[in-house]
Amino acid sequence: MYNQISAKIKDKSAVVSVIGLGYVGLPLAVGMAKNGYTVIGLDVSLDRVNALNEGSSYIPDISSEDVSALVKKNLLSATTNYDALNEVDVIFICVPTPFDSMKAPDLTYVRQASAGIASHLHSGQLVVLQSTTYPGTTEEVVKPILEEKSKLVAGQDFFLAFSPERIDPGRVDFTVENTPKVVGGITPESATLTGNLLSHLTPEIHIVSSPRAAEMTKLLENIFRSVNIALVNELAVLSERMEIDIWEVIEAAKTKPFGFMPFYPSSGVGGHCIPVDPYYLSWKAREYDFHTRFIELAAEVNGDMPYHTVDLVGQGLNGQNKSLNKATVLVLGVAFKPNIDDARNSPAERVIELLIKKGAVVSYHDPYVPSFTVGGDVVLKDTVALESVQLTSEALSKVDCVVIITNHDSIDYGWVVKHSPLVIDTKNATHNINDKKIIRLGASNTIQGI
Repeated sequence: MYNQISAKIKDKSAVVSVIGLGYVGLPLAVGMAKNGYTVIGLDVSLDRVNALNEGSSYIPDISSEDVSALVKKNLLSATTNYDALNEVDVIFICVPTPFDSMKAPDLTYVRQASAGIASHLHSGQLVVLQSTTYPGTTEEVVKPILEEKSKLVAGQDFFLAFSPERIDPGRVDFTVENTPKVVGGITPESATLTGNLLSHLTPEIHIVSSPRAAEMTKLLENIFRSVNIALVNELAVLSERMEIDIWEVIEAAKTKPFGFMPFYPSSGVGGHCIPVDPYYLSWKAREYDFHTRFIELAAEVNGDMPYHTVDLVGQGLNGQNKSLNKATVLVLGVAFKPNIDDARNSPAERVIELLIKKGAVVSYHDPYVPSFTVGGDVVLKDTVALESVQLTSEALSKVDCVVIITNHDSIDYGWVVKHSPLVIDTKNATHNINDKKIIRLGASNTIQGI
């Protein structure tokens, strides 16, 4: 059984399926297909499936040219039907792992994918979970579902491993094809098979002792970022009071060639990983009577930044003898990072909710995100659907305040400042512009005009 699938992986005759064709799954599927494997993507979205089968990509990081070429070569196809798993040798699970309203892990999609696999699981298959989750998920959640429904035994009848995704949307220097992969299998054979397969995709494979170690590796990577972002966010707020420019300080600290890594303040953290992963670990830690105080404090600091951003808006408006209530505010950028169309957990969501709750009339512009919905939570009970407005000099001059949340490269911020009455800059996008109507988060000029 092991020798058979190992040979298929080596000669690339193994058929691969990727469940979940989003920002993680689609790059993986395309990468495996480009390396000669036949890949069948599986997704609940018929729109995504139809787009891929027609040779079109819906993710900026993946070109339609690449998808079309692979589809024409019969190396890539997509379906919504789990029956396709009857014909595959390797299955990757790349589904979302959000948290619920109580900040507890929501493994609904992982459970659903596992149940769908179990109905079609057969001897000799390799299943690899890639979705970010807490240590123990592979062995405590996925494995029991697969075994109970299939009546097969993991490590004996089929192989099972965890290999965390390391996708950074919008990044071109490190992609799915050159970022090292970490692998942890429930048996050494499971890890070896997964490592051998992924070695065709990326040159460096690091095998750890267990799925739990691999799961913890992913959390460490993102919690490291969360904690350091929280540190610099806290220092940014302190710097405002001390009339020090934290951005200048960071640039100076960067000149040290060792012992320092730059992180930057902002209105909050966004995306799927950094706002979510700390809560996955802190939730699991309670099972061991352990409270991750340091991690939870970092999440708390980062979670306070949207509130601080709104405070800056209120202070700026007060300096112009205006009230936040009924003020018109234009938010620039709702994607969670520059130059992408992904708005998951964007800090812009909370900032907009808080502004609306305080009575402001809010609009937004984002060249990558045409529509954006906020609310439906404890801050703003009712949902509000917004559409990106056109960015014109007239639109800028008519609002009371512009808030820069995401600094997309395509926007001319000098032009924005020229035509705006007040600019709150949370990303230092206007660092080279000297104008008293700019209030920068973490900068000494925050107090100007107040």
